Amino acid sequence: MIVLIHVSIALISVVWATITWIRPSRAGLRASWSLVTLTLASGTYLVVSTHSALAPACLSGLTYTSLISLGLVHAKHRLAKVEVHTSD
Repeated sequence: MIVLIHVSIALISVVWATITWIRPSRAGLRASWSLVTLTLASGTYLVVSTHSALAPACLSGLTYTSLISLGLVHAKHRLAKVEVHTSD
């Protein structure tokens, strides 16, 4: 059951991060980072509870975290530009 929850959170996270990247907002960034945290927490729980091999899990987790983080950092920069232009 936890695997299904973990995969669902990860997929929702990817979709939400993509939406946030396209249309950046503070709420979108907060939600995306929260989903990333939940994905990493549930993945850690899965590795610990099932005594899985750490290397494949870490590689997948690092790849996921890196790609989502890059997208969210880019979204944050885009949001900052929009906020600067609207305050002028």
